[in-house]
Amino acid sequence: MNNEAIRIFIDGACKGNPGAGGWAAILKLNGQEKVIYGQEADTTNNRMELTAAIKALQCLKQPVPIEIYTDSQYVRLGITLWMQNWKRNGWKTSNRGPVKNKDLWERLDSLCQKQSIINWRWVKGHSGHEENERVDKLASQACFQVPDE
Repeated sequence: MNNEAIRIFIDGACKGNPGAGGWAAILKLNGQEKVIYGQEADTTNNRMELTAAIKALQCLKQPVPIEIYTDSQYVRLGITLWMQNWKRNGWKTSNRGPVKNKDLWERLDSLCQKQSIINWRWVKGHSGHEENERVDKLASQACFQVPDE
């Protein structure tokens, strides 16, 4: 079995916050690439960032080493630092308020538990990083797509 890490690039966008939102992900492994994206009519930017990560991880059929690249410190720090405290405190923040987007954080946590290794990498948004620019553009375009009925 190949131990090369799958590289996943994610982004979310929102036109208005809340407003029309879009998410996108690019999954790369062994020279192959899969692009996924979608939209929601009434959402927030943070929900779209989380949705991109969830949708990307849902594409994986078995545990593999993963590198996830995001320009969202909310997602990266949430999953790597804050979540352990939220769970320990009954999904309350340090101010004892409810964690926003708990439903998505729980889904993301569940998907992460099914994987062996996930490294969360931060990339500066709008800095010329090729894949980050692509997912940013796809997520922004997805905001305005009419969903299939």
